Amino acid sequence: MAKYYPILLNIQDKKCLVVGGGNVAWRKVCSLKEAGARVTVVSPEFCPEMERETGIERIQQKYEEGFLNGAWVVVASTDDEEVNKKIYYDATKRSILVNVVDRPEFCSFIVPATVSRGDLSISISTGGASPALARNIRENLEKQFGEEYGEFAKLLSETRRKILSEVSDESVRRDILQRIAGLDMLEVVKEKGISEAKKKILEIISEKIRKEK
Repeated sequence: MAKYYPILLNIQDKKCLVVGGGNVAWRKVCSLKEAGARVTVVSPEFCPEMERETGIERIQQKYEEGFLNGAWVVVASTDDEEVNKKIYYDATKRSILVNVVDRPEFCSFIVPATVSRGDLSISISTGGASPALARNIRENLEKQFGEEYGEFAKLLSETRRKILSEVSDESVRRDILQRIAGLDMLEVVKEKGISEAKKKILEIISEKIRKEK
């Protein structure tokens, strides 16, 4: 079994091709759209969910290699094994990342189970050995990591820009960033809300800046 290199891929405004029109293909389309991709779906037929999906290009016909032109990522999710294999070999020949759903031996990448909380993303993979185990771990993590983690990540992102522009000393910047990302600050978010956490973070920054001067 292949040893996978974990990676997060920027597909913003990139063409991603999904071949297949069923519910599984539709879920893949939704994930790609959420990541900002330009999604093209090719299939002779589409499920009702795919028909209703907005912001995608639907091409109602059988797969042809030419549909790969310009694609960064390809997902094959048809019920025809031979078509799925052809998509894999066509994409591999063109050095395009390809995933054949539920067939890791015909994938240049696999999609991990993921917990998403705003900008925070936690991915779990067993390298294709046991998707069920990855799913169970994901469900457990979803209980541990609530929506406040997404709010906290957004606050830290905003604060980081402020620190980089206002604090010149690299060691001081590093100290502030480490301090405000502490779990004690997360507890403030959980118990008193994001506004109180922002107030405390600004106090920490101001204190560090005064000391720097």
